[in-house]
Amino acid sequence: MNAKQDRVILHCDCNAFFASVAEISHPELRKVPMAICGDPESRRGIILAKNQLAKGFDVQTTDTVWQARQKCPELVLMAAQHHLYSHYSRIINSIYEQYTDQVERFGIDESFLDVTGSLHLFGGDGVALAHQIRRRVEKEVGLTISVGVSYNKIFAKLGSDYKKPNAVTHISRENYHEIVWPLPASAMLMVGKATQESLDKLYIHTIGELAVADEEMLSRRLGKIGSQLHLYANGLEDSPVLHAGEEPELQSVGNGMTFRRDLVTQEDIKTGLTALADSVAVRLRKAGLQCMTLQVTIKDTNLKVITRQRGLRNPTFLAAELAREGLEIVLASWKIGVPIRMLTLTASKLVPIGEAPTQLSLFEANAPADTARREQLEKAMDRIRDRFGAESISPGSILKNDLGIQDHHEKED
Repeated sequence: MNAKQDRVILHCDCNAFFASVAEISHPELRKVPMAICGDPESRRGIILAKNQLAKGFDVQTTDTVWQARQKCPELVLMAAQHHLYSHYSRIINSIYEQYTDQVERFGIDESFLDVTGSLHLFGGDGVALAHQIRRRVEKEVGLTISVGVSYNKIFAKLGSDYKKPNAVTHISRENYHEIVWPLPASAMLMVGKATQESLDKLYIHTIGELAVADEEMLSRRLGKIGSQLHLYANGLEDSPVLHAGEEPELQSVGNGMTFRRDLVTQEDIKTGLTALADSVAVRLRKAGLQCMTLQVTIKDTNLKVITRQRGLRNPTFLAAELAREGLEIVLASWKIGVPIRMLTLTASKLVPIGEAPTQLSLFEANAPADTARREQLEKAMDRIRDRFGAESISPGSILKNDLGIQDHHEKED
């Protein structure tokens, strides 16, 4: 592929999105160190975002409220307002969609734009167009964005991260060795903590070292992701930007929560899993999918994390079954009484409803009727939520809990 055929991809990333939205509603917050957290009243609440003044005190995302206030005693804390974030996200994306119909949302505050087909309508220069969009969002919405411009999605995202805030970075075939390769490998999409640790053991610390490493060795040591990261590092990623409104194929559906207090008893754990399973099941049904594998991630008060998963005997989209299976996974892998700070429930190996066979044993004669009744009940709950809002009905076992579950549900997008 020569340069004339290259796509022009933008990655637009809102700067300090949660904090900036709060400053639009409360301009006085621009003058003080401020952070957004899930629960301002809890010392164990987690910092979700911070403004530039708070950043100057080294307040970090994922700090606890207690840690953040140790660094900055005068820190002003604001509760997350997800309805506002969704509102501003829709406004910003409506601006993007005036430049191309290929706008793929990548989280609430990031989007990829493929402007290849429409660039000639706006001057023909990708960098100039990125600046035009950046200035327009700031003027019309009051938020700043950083934009990466490149010929693929991976490098475009690295570009938006490269210079912040309110900046544009162009990564081309000619300059990516100078801009991308010196960056730490952890800057690459899909390099999480576990992958970074594996790369460190291979003495691979930068994207450049990843690019020149032996691909076969990476695949052997890291599995499929090894080859994928090698391809990314060499600028060979070529996945398309989805069209506005087009949903990517789901690989998994999950939800996690840090609770207001630690989960100690089996009943605590059951309550937490019931809430998470309800959320996951609703999303599965909306997507017309069932899952065949369930994964539980547990984080304790020392931030130690374990992940366990199991295949399900039968595919399901029912909250009751997900909660029951999730509890069995926890009971098999965790000592009840050891405090749990966070739980995540993830459904994977997804299949369209009705496409996977159901297995019955001699001891499950009533199972089809029980499942049908449960489906009717949960689908009836879906209809109530569609009509009256997500928080209008919840499983009885999570009502009036002291774990912060109801607040979490009201804040979900």
